Amino acid sequence: MMKIIPLKEGNFAASKTKDFTLLTEENFDTVPGIKMSVQPFLIITENDYILLDAGIGWKNDAGKTVVSEILERENVRPEQITKLLLSHLHKDHIDGAVTLTDNGYGATFPNAQIYIQKRELDFAMENKGNPSFDFDILEKLIQLPNIMWMNEDKGQITDEISYEVVGGHTPFMQVFWIRENEETVFYGADDLPQASYLKYHLAYKSDFEGRKAMELRLLWEKEARENNWKILLYHDLDKAIIKA
Repeated sequence: MMKIIPLKEGNFAASKTKDFTLLTEENFDTVPGIKMSVQPFLIITENDYILLDAGIGWKNDAGKTVVSEILERENVRPEQITKLLLSHLHKDHIDGAVTLTDNGYGATFPNAQIYIQKRELDFAMENKGNPSFDFDILEKLIQLPNIMWMNEDKGQITDEISYEVVGGHTPFMQVFWIRENEETVFYGADDLPQASYLKYHLAYKSDFEGRKAMELRLLWEKEARENNWKILLYHDLDKAIIKA
């Protein structure tokens, strides 16, 4: 049976300029901005240690990343991660992929193949002023070894991992399915970031194509029910995994 480990960095308020402030009990009601968790996932299958997005690289007071702390608790070393699947290139999904070391920037997960949708990168590079992107980190990321450039609209990465470029939140955002032993995990990234998105069928202005994302959610909800998917929620304040 595959193991799913949420790597929750915390709940945050994201300002209009995409600055993230960690929410605490004290400041929860006073910090302006959109409230969301940042929560990558590690999926351990028989063949792979799969990371779904890399988080924002948030550090605790001791200067250690929250993700590295959780991995340590779970007895997983960064070197064990075999694949890092990036849904899109917004800063809260990629910044944790790159680490500043004494020798400059390097891969946080040095042995992982990093899967990036090429057209999503092209879109980012055409939007240099957009605060959703961290161009310093993005430039470092695309220079790392082990980048697997993706150009197809959909396909299989392995027998267990499939993907589809669906758009919605960003023009070329991609979603992933991981299937093993009759079990299916679905990661809809920012097209399905919170459980409430299934409850209220709305087109969100924060999405590149809000209506498209809404229609995709209706489709996925039906498929999830019929096929018993586990749905991973990257930005939900309370929940990590739900079943439709």
